[in-house]
Amino acid sequence: MVISKSEFMMFLKHPAWLWLKKYDKNKIPIPDEDLQARFDEGTLFEEYAEKLFPKAVKLGYKNNGEFSGTKYYSLPETTKKELNKNTKVILQGRVEIDLSKQLGSLTSIFDVLERIEGNTFNLYEIKSSTTVKPEHIPDLAFQTITLEKAGLSIHKIFVLHVNNEYVKEGNIDINKLSRKTDVTEEVRANIDETLDNIEKAFKILSTKEIPDISPRYLKQGSMEEWLEIFKLVKGDLPQYSIYKLSILTPKKVGLLEDMGIKLIDDIPLDFDLSEKQQKQVEVVKTGERDINREDIKEFLSTFEFPLHFFDYETMSSVIPIFDGTRPYQQVPFQYSLHIQKDLKNNLIHKEYLHTENSNPVLPLLKQMQKDFDGKGSIVSWYKQFEMKRNDEMALMYPEFKSFLQNLNDRMVDLMIPFSKGWFVDKDFFGSASLKAVLPVLAPELSYKELEVSHGGQAQRIWMETILNGKNIENKDKIMDNLRKYCTLDTYAMYVIYKYLVSLI
Repeated sequence: MVISKSEFMMFLKHPAWLWLKKYDKNKIPIPDEDLQARFDEGTLFEEYAEKLFPKAVKLGYKNNGEFSGTKYYSLPETTKKELNKNTKVILQGRVEIDLSKQLGSLTSIFDVLERIEGNTFNLYEIKSSTTVKPEHIPDLAFQTITLEKAGLSIHKIFVLHVNNEYVKEGNIDINKLSRKTDVTEEVRANIDETLDNIEKAFKILSTKEIPDISPRYLKQGSMEEWLEIFKLVKGDLPQYSIYKLSILTPKKVGLLEDMGIKLIDDIPLDFDLSEKQQKQVEVVKTGERDINREDIKEFLSTFEFPLHFFDYETMSSVIPIFDGTRPYQQVPFQYSLHIQKDLKNNLIHKEYLHTENSNPVLPLLKQMQKDFDGKGSIVSWYKQFEMKRNDEMALMYPEFKSFLQNLNDRMVDLMIPFSKGWFVDKDFFGSASLKAVLPVLAPELSYKELEVSHGGQAQRIWMETILNGKNIENKDKIMDNLRKYCTLDTYAMYVIYKYLVSLI
């Protein structure tokens, strides 16, 4: 039995994840187009970071984004040859070693192996994150174990990651785009724990029976992803299953399971819950909404007409595309604006969508100046997002600073009644997102009917079509779909606002 580095990292998330990968991988969802786009971002940064080693020999072979194919399986032998040739720097080599007859073999692809002298190397892991993350340490510990058991000596261990303070001006400067963080001590301190976990991973694979798939055994931070797998294994969950409790932690799952509780309705009111979870449990038990009309009334009294229901769609890239932007900066390429002059007036809709392969910010700002009234509340959902975009665009184009600051000064957040628990419905499932609230308050409006149904998809499709020149034959239809999606966001806010007004 062979365990790869990526499989070992699955084991660390949840023991059953590794088992499913080996014995029932149809239960592991295939990445959708939006998730694949994020993976591609990581690959893109990797390609740039490799330029820091201009004389390196690159061995790895990817087939449709995955390490596979004939060249992949011959990589250990090819890597060995380069090591024996005293090659200075090797990229994407693969080492495979036998641990023991009782356990099995380990295989690991490394990003960068830099020879210091003789058989001593520095090891680099390229990550598209902006910091070193906790999971990077066992990742590198696994690699170090594999390489050293193969006879190499590892001197220093680094993570090459993104510098999110870098601002693009002209050609990309990879030395400024990336940061090198020494994690040698942290990795060395993790070796014994990683060896112990490797042994546990082989024990998991020694049985043909799937380990307990309960989320209680999950590493913190992977709950949403694991629950998708959990449902594929277990089948559809009851509508108000305990696994649909908001802000669910593995520890809390374990406590509830030990009590034999399967449904939110059966959770005792004295069970240790956060205030948000407590309200969710109460509305499931009663079947009635929890509405604080006084707080909602006071909140709505701060709104000033004309109301501007407003939303941006943005794009981002690990490699900044436009001058004046940073890695992962959210750059607006579209907005929708519904204006209501007063309670009796019909809505006026205005919008902008950038359709040229160029920086969208300046033309978008020029159109915004024309579309916004000089007074009245700007209504958004989670206003910090729009305000942050305005601040960033003001840095790019200082001549718009006063205009954008004025918008921020008038901004109100329609999410507040839901995020603060003034309006709780059991079918929000503890969420205050627009996608959770709208179907409950206005079931006749649905994102599911749209070709573009969420922000990540909008970003991917816009970037593919406008920046990468794909989908040319369907460009007009795609642009229309993007407009429909963004329009629904702001119209949804208007509908929810009207609903709140009706309560008071």
